Amino acid sequence: MSEALQVTIDGHVAEVMLNRPARLNALDIDTFVALDAAARSIAADGSVRAVVLHGAGENFCSGIDLEALAAGGEKVAATLLRPVEGSAANLAQRAAYAWRELPVPVICALRGVAFGGGFQVAMGADLRYAAPEAKFSIMESKWGLIPDMAISTTLRGIVAPDRVKELAFLADVFGADEALRIGAVTRICEDPLAAARATAAAIAERSPDAIRGVKRLVNEAWALPEADCLALEAAIQVRILGGPNQAEAVSANLEKRRPKFAD
Repeated sequence: MSEALQVTIDGHVAEVMLNRPARLNALDIDTFVALDAAARSIAADGSVRAVVLHGAGENFCSGIDLEALAAGGEKVAATLLRPVEGSAANLAQRAAYAWRELPVPVICALRGVAFGGGFQVAMGADLRYAAPEAKFSIMESKWGLIPDMAISTTLRGIVAPDRVKELAFLADVFGADEALRIGAVTRICEDPLAAARATAAAIAERSPDAIRGVKRLVNEAWALPEADCLALEAAIQVRILGGPNQAEAVSANLEKRRPKFAD
C-alpha cells in the first residue's frame, strides 16, 4: 500500500487513513490509486464488517493536491479520468464512490477541513461524524471546474438540489452546524474518530448479512419506483431469513449471550 494511505484491520473493523498530514492530506495520484486498491482489498476480505475512514493529523482532506496535479500534467489528468474495471466510476470518482460500492458500512471521521475532493470523499461514506470546528466546501468552481468525484450520486439523496447548487456555485466554506442542518454530516462529535470507532465496533457485533442487506436496501431502493422497492426488500430478506447468521442472532438474543457470526 502507498505511504499516502494507511490501512489496518483489527478484528472485523478496517481503518483507512489518508496519510499526508504535511499537505493536509491533499489527494495526489498515489492517493487515488491507493484508495481504489484499499477498497478492492477490503471488499475481498469477508472478515471485514465495517470501515472507519479518517485523515492523519488535524485535518481530513484539503482536496486535490494542485501542485502534484500540475506537475503531472495531462498524463495525471488522463489517469484520473480512466474508467476503473468492475466499477461505474473512473479513478477520481472511485475515491468517493468506492465506499458506496463497498458492501459494508463506512463511517467517516471529520476534523479540520474537508474541502473540494476531500468533501466528496467523505460524502461517499455511509455515516459522517464531524468535529464541532470542522469546515467544509464544494470548492471546485473556484478553480473553474465542476465537482466530479461522484457527488452526483452521493449527495443526491442527502442534500436538496438547490442547496448543492448554491454551495457549488459560490464555493463557500461552511461549518459543522450547517453541514448537519443540510444533512452533509450525520452527527457532530467532540471526538469524531472515537465515535466512528465505537459505531464500527457496534456494527461488527451485528449479523454481517443483515448489515450488508440494510446498506444495499437503502442505497438502491431510494432511487427505485415503489413496487421495485418492495420487491427488493423481499428479495434481500428471503436471502437472509433462516440463514446461519440470522439463526445465530435469534439464539444469541434468547440466550442473552454475545453472538458468533460467520464471515
